[in-house]
Amino acid sequence: MKTQLKADMMLILVTLCWGVSYYLMDVSLSDMEPFTLNAFRFLGAFIVAFVFMFKKLKTVNKTTIKYSLLIGFTLVFVYMGATFGVKYTALSNSGFLCALTVIFVPILEMILFRKMPQKKIVLAVTMSLIGIMLLTLKDDFSVNMSNLKGDILCIIGAVAYAVDLIFTEKAVSHEEVDAFQLGVFQLGVTGAFMLALSLIFETPHLPSTPGIWGSVIFLSLFCTGLAFIVQAIAQQYTSAAHVGVIFTLEPVFAAIVAFFFAGEVLTAKSYLGAVIMTAALFVTEIDFGKKEEGDSESEE
Repeated sequence: MKTQLKADMMLILVTLCWGVSYYLMDVSLSDMEPFTLNAFRFLGAFIVAFVFMFKKLKTVNKTTIKYSLLIGFTLVFVYMGATFGVKYTALSNSGFLCALTVIFVPILEMILFRKMPQKKIVLAVTMSLIGIMLLTLKDDFSVNMSNLKGDILCIIGAVAYAVDLIFTEKAVSHEEVDAFQLGVFQLGVTGAFMLALSLIFETPHLPSTPGIWGSVIFLSLFCTGLAFIVQAIAQQYTSAAHVGVIFTLEPVFAAIVAFFFAGEVLTAKSYLGAVIMTAALFVTEIDFGKKEEGDSESEE
């Protein structure tokens, strides 16, 4: 129980960092292009971890490297969706839409393991779709074309992150996989891919102001390095679905930061959509049959 609580507290810290990251990404993207920013984030985090934790990393085995390559490649799509999403939609929208990972995790698990959807999953997905409509459509429920591209990209990022959580859960279940090493080496893999993409599609350059440098460094060290290493370690003691429900706090933190630092205020309709989406995320983790099962067991 204590181990589970420690894992949950670690993941809440990760969630707080990611809630702040949407604003910092928005600030950084005013000066840097998306692939370049992500290359700095992931390679910077990897280099720092590699230098200071080399003794723990030099014993890495083939299985850990294999999963690092797989998960690192998946993270490329996660951050392509999230970063470009932040660029093309509102900060609050991006926070809530990226949090749909908690819906996609059980759906993908059901598809992969051929399990029929539970009633609560059907309910949660329906609520999420309604919430997305309220959050992203205009007051007359027509498509907000100015945000559509960013909203779609954020949802793609959420799906990719659901895949990442499933892969990570599978990886850390292997005895030969070191969770810390996995957390570090996946950063290097993602950073290498992002650097290659930045060289192909962008013109990479260093941050141009102290403010941008500060945002990029915080994103690299805390929102990337600390976050993904802690996530890999914590997932040894919990499930992908449980991690997903903790990450529902991410859009709450993102909206709070967007309100206080970016002055971003949603309409009443959008706030209603956000509330419905948050409720849907928690519905996926409510065990409606637990009480009934407990009663039946006590009777026996």
